[in-house]
This record gives sequence, C-alpha cells and structure tokens, in this order.
Amino acid sequence: METSRRGAMALGVGGAALAATPPVLARPGDRALILSTWDFGAAANDAAFAQWKKTGSLLDAVEAGARVPEADPENHSVGYGGYPDRDGHVTLDAILMDDRGNVGAVAALEDFMHPISVARRVMEKTPHTFLVGEGARQFAISEGFEQTKLLTPEAEAAWREWLKTAKYKPVANSENMRGTALDHDTIGIVACGPDGRLAGACTTSGMAFKLRGRVGDSPQSGSGLFVEAGVGAATATGVGEEVTRIAGSARVVSSMRAGMSPQAACREAVLHIAKLRGDAVRDAQVGFLAIDHHGQVGAFALQPGFTFAVTDLAGRTQIRACESLKKPAASK
Repeated sequence: METSRRGAMALGVGGAALAATPPVLARPGDRALILSTWDFGAAANDAAFAQWKKTGSLLDAVEAGARVPEADPENHSVGYGGYPDRDGHVTLDAILMDDRGNVGAVAALEDFMHPISVARRVMEKTPHTFLVGEGARQFAISEGFEQTKLLTPEAEAAWREWLKTAKYKPVANSENMRGTALDHDTIGIVACGPDGRLAGACTTSGMAFKLRGRVGDSPQSGSGLFVEAGVGAATATGVGEEVTRIAGSARVVSSMRAGMSPQAACREAVLHIAKLRGDAVRDAQVGFLAIDHHGQVGAFALQPGFTFAVTDLAGRTQIRACESLKKPAASK
C-alpha cells in the first residue's frame, strides 16, 4: 500500500478497485453546528437546532434531535417502529455524551419509546454510565417514563415475513431504504457550539432480526459515539460489529487529536477496517462522521451511498453525499 504526498490512497478489498478521494469535505469558511447520519438526520437536525436556540444547551439539542426518529413509526431503524430481534422483541440502544466526561447509555431496553432520554437520566441520576436489559427497564419505570408497545403492525408483518426464510445479511445503506425490511440501523448526531463545546447522541433499534441480546456499537462509548473537549466528536453507522472491533469513534477522535482533519480521521478509520477485515467487509457498509472543535466536518464510508445532514449556525441544513473507499457504480 502506497500513499502519495497528497493523501490519495488505493486499497484492494477482495480484489476490488477502490477510489482515492480528496481529504476535505467542508467548503472553506464553513462552520457546522449539528451533524447527523443519513437523510432522516435533516429532521433531527432541525429539532436539535430549535432546542439549542431555546436553551443554549448542546445536550438538550442532541437529545431533542435523537427523539425525532425515535418517535417516527415509519423509521424502522430507530425507536418506535423499529424492527424486532429474531424472537419478535423490539430492543433499543442509546447513548448521550458531552465533552465534560458525562456519559449515559442504555442497551437492550424494551417498552420505552425514547431510550435517549432514559440514557440521559442514567447520566444525571446514577453513578453509572451504562444500564442494560431488565435493569435499564426497571430504572426507566422508576424514573416515570411511560411504557409503550414498540412493535408496530408494519414491523411485525415484516418480521413474520422474514421468519419464512429466517435468513439474515446486513445490506449496505439500508438506512435510506425507508419503509422496507432492509431499513435498519441508527442515527448518530454530534454538535459543536460557537464556543467549541461538544456533545453527541446515538440511538438505534439495532439490526433487524438480530439474535436476542445482541448489542452493536451504537450505545458503546468509543465505538458508536465519542466526544472529547478541545478535539472533536465522532459517530459511526453501518455494521456495528465492524465498528466495535476497532473502537471506531474513539479512533477517529484520537486521530483528530493527533492533528488529522475530521475528513482524514474518518478516512483513516475506514482504511483500517478494510485492511484488517479484507473480504469480510467486501459488501458491508461502515461509515464515520466527525466534527472538530472548530466546527469543521468530515465523513467517510466503505461503500458509496452513505449520506449525512449538516446544519450551520444559521440553522440551514444540507444533505450531503459521503466520500467512499469503493467507487460508485458507473452510470449508464
């Protein structure tokens, strides 16, 4: 593997030819406030921006943003309407983190629409950072969160259809296949205020039809989300097992701490997964999204098709296509 002075890199994964990409994503002078994964991140960003304008709190903002897809029955990747595990149980994972070292997370939580808010209560009301399963459920009840049946008729129908074959294979970029049985993953949302302070959140219903008890990268500090004062914040999407293998979001932030731009740091993490895993990730999608404490952003993915939403300090939101290691298929 050779790297030119300009940072272009070619890497073979299972013999596939992969594209070199430019290192800078944000236009000169851009300063992002809120950054989130996938097309549906736009609505989350809008809610986060409105909350930030109201309270000035980045934690309030990312929580409010995460609650939008959590409450959307047509989004089968997060919260209410999320696809169940193979036994028919909808289990949710979430984490919320700021740059003061405050962290709260839950995993395998059942019967509550907003795991991100339960995670924040874990952060604020307990000496712990992470509650799981029945313990997380009991804590949510004790804190007065309303119990909700999460398995919608549409999600149940998709599960029963899946049971006919019971075959599972992650599909790249399923997050943008809204309303189908392929739509399963997460939303990660990170924010940087004008003063350089940082916060982030990540919430998911996990992979559709997963083994009961499976937890991916999303609620794990350092994997699905990581925030560090004076450096930046990063989040991940795609196949969680691949992110967890390298503590992906912590790796991205560490690279930024070492002097890389957010774009270069995201790219380095993807390159590492590709080199480490080879053919095992030939058809898998993994993407990273990052913002530094100056409000500059970066994103990079294994496969083409990863999109993200960027909101600036004036509240303007754009959907952007992510740079990827593999070349997009040639248009006909």
